[in-house]
Amino acid sequence: MKIGVMSDTHGHELRFARAIEKIFPDADLILHAGDILYHGPRNPMLEDYNPLELANRINKVKIPMIFSKGNCDSDVDQNVINLPIQSPYAYIFANGKRIVMTHGTQFTYCNNPENPNWEKMIGEIQSDANRLQADIFITGHIHNNILERHGNSILLNPGSPSLPNRADKRSTVATIDESEIKIFDLDSGEILLQLEI
Repeated sequence: MKIGVMSDTHGHELRFARAIEKIFPDADLILHAGDILYHGPRNPMLEDYNPLELANRINKVKIPMIFSKGNCDSDVDQNVINLPIQSPYAYIFANGKRIVMTHGTQFTYCNNPENPNWEKMIGEIQSDANRLQADIFITGHIHNNILERHGNSILLNPGSPSLPNRADKRSTVATIDESEIKIFDLDSGEILLQLEI
């Protein structure tokens, strides 16, 4: 089973469409770790910002999707997206693995690995993953990638296809299959990070 993973689309319809068409066309399931429609007060609105059209596009995707609720997702978003937006966690069992997905606002905010708070945030995520017995623990929120094994869990943040916080500003999404997790540059398709499961 191939699983597509994204987060923090923030209403940018064409970035979502690119992920579906370029990286996830053969996915069996898509996981979205929140901040789906609204751009958020700190984020710019790119040219393709169109939350209603993004909702319409999401509703037309034939691949099953699971959403966790982000800090920029409001209750009214559920009125335009036909699938449940789960909070604070979504639990998935796939490929023989327990996958737990949450947006991540409960953790210390740090979007840069060079920041001293990065290790504190990773520790908090790892603690939650252990508590929930996750084989794969997915977060969003920081718009930057995490792909690390900690004890019995793999921590994954796919970054953002719309508003990346990576130093190189690459837009990213991820895939999970039976044997590995990969993080892709959305525009070039290049594999930026990968980890065997």
